[in-house]
Amino acid sequence: MEWIQSINKAIEYIEEHLTEDIHCEEVAGYVHISLFHFQRTFNLLTGMTVGEYIRKRRLSLAGEELTKENTKVIDVALKYAYHSPESFTKAFTRFHGITPSQAKRGCELKSFNKLVVKISVEGGTIMDYRIEKKEEFRLLVYAKMFTDESSEKGIPAFWEEYYQNEIYKKAPGYLGICAQEKDGAEEFMYGIGCDVGDVKEIPEGFQIINIPAYTWVIFKCVGPTPDAIQKTWEVIYREWLPGADYELVSDYDIENYLPGDNTSPDYVSEIWIPVKEKA
Repeated sequence: MEWIQSINKAIEYIEEHLTEDIHCEEVAGYVHISLFHFQRTFNLLTGMTVGEYIRKRRLSLAGEELTKENTKVIDVALKYAYHSPESFTKAFTRFHGITPSQAKRGCELKSFNKLVVKISVEGGTIMDYRIEKKEEFRLLVYAKMFTDESSEKGIPAFWEEYYQNEIYKKAPGYLGICAQEKDGAEEFMYGIGCDVGDVKEIPEGFQIINIPAYTWVIFKCVGPTPDAIQKTWEVIYREWLPGADYELVSDYDIENYLPGDNTSPDYVSEIWIPVKEKA
């Protein structure tokens, strides 16, 4: 339940600072969650990135303000952190479907209200998982940096690149690993690869990642990829973590794609997350 409370607290912080520059790192620090896990949790619980939420709330409130008398477009743009009337007009038009000038003349606007995240105890999902302690191990990965907003489309495209460009011939790609390499960094690393013991030498373009010893919760995902993996991630953050006796301990997670036909309804993959028991 702490996750839900923390995200709601973060939303309150965002609402109080909508007319200021808001950085995800500051919000994550305010609720005492790492930037990596804060962005992922927010996305999975709300269905949007932190940046999307901030933009939609600002543009919704900006629309309301433009309906008032004696309101100038440039003043509203600056108030909601747009540094030029042009960038504000472009974002405003994309969101509302009309220009700020049309909004001032009384045209219909769109509204996006403040979020309140709740957890439902109905329709709970049965999850297959196991807890395993693993000593330090090493992974060989072909890696790329992503932001929270670029990852949704970027990571699937990265997998396509891995196979279309025949990078898999250098090293088998059955693991996907997320890692926050530096505290507070806006970008995180996503790597595709395998256990370092699967290859004789490090291919060009690859790197080795040392994964420390952790206790891991390993979730079983059944069904075609990427849908089965994505649905399991949602259930982990919406249902399992809020009620579990474990908490996250690291900015790592691993997706393990087991041998088999990954388009089959019976295909099995795994999600690995490092945890510790709650005090």
